[in-house]
Amino acid sequence: MGFTYNEIRRAAYLLAPGAAPLTARYRALPFPEQWRDSLLALCDTGRDTEAEPYRTVPTYRMDGVLQSLAPDLVVRGRGSEKHGGEKDFWLYAPADIPHPLPDAAFERLLTAWVRNLRPEPEHRARVVEALAELRADPPRWHEVEVDLLGCDTTDGGTALPLGRQFQLATDHLARRVLALPPYDTGAGLLRFRAVPRGPRQQGAELMSQPLPHQGKDRTWWFSVVVNISLHTVPFSPHPRLHIHTGLRRWATHPAANGRLYLPFRRDTSVYLRPTVPWLPGTPACERYAVARLTWNRDERAHGWREAGPAGILRDIALGQPFPDPAELLTAPERWIGDGPGVRAAVVHSNHMGQHGVKAGLMPNQRSQIVEWAEQALPAGLLRAPDLRRSGISSNTPANARPKPQGDAKKAEEVRTAHTRRAALAVAVRSLSDEETPPTGVPVMEARLLWQTTAMRDTAIAALTEVLALDGDGGAPAAEAFDTAKPGDPVLLRWETPELAVRLRCLPLSGGLADSLDIDPATRGRGRALAAAITARRAAVAAFLVADGADPDAAALALVEIDRRADFTTPAHDPKFALRLGCADAGVVTQFTAVPRKARGYNSEKNAAYRARSAWLDGLRQLGVRVVPEHTLGDRLPADLHYAAVWMVKRRADGPTRVARHTPVTVLVSPSKPGSRHAVIRGWDPEQRVWLPYPKFLLRLAGIAELPDMSDEIDEDCAPGASDETEEDPAPGTEMSPSPVGDGRPQPYVTFQERRRKGDEQRAKTARYLQKMLRSLHGRPTLLLAHSQNGRTHWPWLQDGQVVPDLIRTGHASAGRLDSDLRLVRVRDASGRETPQWWGIGNPSGVNGLAAGLWSDAPGSRVFYSTTDKAGTFRASAVEADKLAPRPLRAGKRKGELTIDTETPAWNPALMEVTVLGCHPAISGEEGDTPEALAMAVHQLRQAADYLDALSLPLPLHLAALAQEYVLPTLAEEEEAVDDSAVTDGRG
Repeated sequence: MGFTYNEIRRAAYLLAPGAAPLTARYRALPFPEQWRDSLLALCDTGRDTEAEPYRTVPTYRMDGVLQSLAPDLVVRGRGSEKHGGEKDFWLYAPADIPHPLPDAAFERLLTAWVRNLRPEPEHRARVVEALAELRADPPRWHEVEVDLLGCDTTDGGTALPLGRQFQLATDHLARRVLALPPYDTGAGLLRFRAVPRGPRQQGAELMSQPLPHQGKDRTWWFSVVVNISLHTVPFSPHPRLHIHTGLRRWATHPAANGRLYLPFRRDTSVYLRPTVPWLPGTPACERYAVARLTWNRDERAHGWREAGPAGILRDIALGQPFPDPAELLTAPERWIGDGPGVRAAVVHSNHMGQHGVKAGLMPNQRSQIVEWAEQALPAGLLRAPDLRRSGISSNTPANARPKPQGDAKKAEEVRTAHTRRAALAVAVRSLSDEETPPTGVPVMEARLLWQTTAMRDTAIAALTEVLALDGDGGAPAAEAFDTAKPGDPVLLRWETPELAVRLRCLPLSGGLADSLDIDPATRGRGRALAAAITARRAAVAAFLVADGADPDAAALALVEIDRRADFTTPAHDPKFALRLGCADAGVVTQFTAVPRKARGYNSEKNAAYRARSAWLDGLRQLGVRVVPEHTLGDRLPADLHYAAVWMVKRRADGPTRVARHTPVTVLVSPSKPGSRHAVIRGWDPEQRVWLPYPKFLLRLAGIAELPDMSDEIDEDCAPGASDETEEDPAPGTEMSPSPVGDGRPQPYVTFQERRRKGDEQRAKTARYLQKMLRSLHGRPTLLLAHSQNGRTHWPWLQDGQVVPDLIRTGHASAGRLDSDLRLVRVRDASGRETPQWWGIGNPSGVNGLAAGLWSDAPGSRVFYSTTDKAGTFRASAVEADKLAPRPLRAGKRKGELTIDTETPAWNPALMEVTVLGCHPAISGEEGDTPEALAMAVHQLRQAADYLDALSLPLPLHLAALAQEYVLPTLAEEEEAVDDSAVTDGRG
């Protein structure tokens, strides 16, 4: 039995009450607004007189070059008058370091930037004129003192930092950490350097030298990374600095063709360390530079990304040249580590395959690195109070998953299967459109669309296990399976007291599971992909209808297809088309991969587990869910419902080139007496009704309709353009127009269009929320929302807007909550918005992990939820050390030294639970207890029909899953794990 931690510590820091302001002095350069007219005239030179003129100077490329070649600068972008008239600046540099950008160096960059604005030969004379006008009135540097953490507060009492503080405060602390002695790992010293961060990255980053790890047959390289970021907490007047630690792994082993494999249609980050300043005449700098490799279609080779510094660098004589991309990709290990000339390291992505160093740091080692960094805290900056475990109730729900051992385990599995069968019978009855459902035993019809005999037999056996079905269902000879066809399947039957089960087994024939047929002759990838999806979708629907599928009913299909990696490119994966086609025929889908053996991959050995999990996930889509039952008694309203709203977002620069922004809401109604399974429904905004969950999913498939693409913007005309609104940064962050395309000047109407579309999306969301919330009237409901997912479209969720116990859905002023409504917002560790943490108080001195609900002050509205480690990471010891050998504390090898570099780390993320709105007690009357509401949300993460705790409360989890019926398989939100984002091992 492990140690029970009753307190956890966060790597979060804020000014102590009464402490003096934290200030720093800077050299600051304002953006030269006197240049505006000259630069805009240059951008408009030679353009169509009827075209919308530029209204802002495009500084994106210049900002990138400044940040890369003069990394001691903090680049803010265009300054503006905000927050009581306090002036922001374009560039900042600490006053106590050598000037990072002397006039001569700035002149060279200015010349290259202006030439790059209009590189066409016919405009060279106008470029010369513009440069003369700019040089006649140069900007001047100012000495300024900046309060790094002092700020106003919102109407809700939340800190409202200035935009520059998100960069300057974090950079200030990072410089103090760099001044510390190197970190001693026990096997060597870590020497950190700073990494340049742009204004949109909102924070500072330190990275150690590349470290070698000798694997079984080759050497792998990685670095330790420390991130520092500034954040706010609802209703707290003090902003907080977070310190995050993790690993960045390097790609050093070329593929079979002799070159590093770079991910398809993705840029790859390269970290550069020069031995002399990049810009002649500037002081030496210990910071890294970051550039990106991208595929050049014209040259059919990888090169430095033109939209970044490389576009301007062609016109600058550097102190050292960038590495040749071909040489870097063919011999990456030659450039890493110490050596002569520029050093370069290519970031590893999981698209490149397995890496010998596994992701993340475990809590004890993480805490040790953070404690070292804490030595750099300036006077008055203290660690946030430790969190204490909530004692309002049990941390686990009343119907928590039992954990029997031995013979009792098998008996519990059979009991659970019988309960699941009964719940499935209820779910099948609820799908009937008739006012009075048919009497007798309901019939659950499912389909198995198989490709391999191995998975077919495994899937049939798995279904009998999860539903405790006796016998083989009357299976015929094996040959009959191969000759089955739509309308004449192999039909397996089981009869139970609760329901009858019918499984229609069909080989997935006719090329339905083959790679999508994307016509290369079709102009525009989006249009070609849309046509391929539409064609396959129609074929799949026809296949199922021919087998008797009813588009007005809801059935389940388990579909066997290849992994995405097995197709020519991710775009050729037919999974999304199969899902839509099945939905058109009234069939919800769950997929399982074809069993295969490949290098570093063997799905044959766990085929039974995968098939079982697939059936369970499929049954959940039919509404078979065990909802955690709270243990709060009368602290919560009787008959409490849970609703969860989720914003489904599809980017216009994704594979289908079609933007979609769709709010969805799932309602979980409490279980009926004697039933462990609740009723799950989804909101249909058109019919204004709550549909059974499977019918709700099928309804969502209609949203995935691909419209006429005749007006699609071809990517060759507007490369990389997107009309997706950005996720909002932390409150107080200055928002400036995003760069689009390749960084060249774009018409201002593009920015106007982005803002207009953002306004339209928010207005659409407001209308949706207003109608949905009205439907909840009359039933006590706890509404859940996710901060990072929803705040762009529902601004009320932002820290900078929310006020306790009020709600706002549109332009109208915030109002009181409906008497039946409670509003809770959760925020996870995305964007490092919640701090890293570890349990403290173990007599052995080992800092570890703990599950529970936590708070730091009585009467708080903000709580924190943590869960146990996932079962697949049980072997990850909390004291694991990836940097030096450690003695084993238990087992047969107790006392022997081991190192954990090849063991993946996993830390449950700290989920923030904020009770934004409730009905507290007034004048002695009974009211809500925020801690009780937060505990209910924490318990909702522990659904008994899942092996491990969920990353989100169950209603939000269900709402997020619904987006599978709207988003393509290569969901634009789904990013490959790229170590440029740092693998910190959180879960």
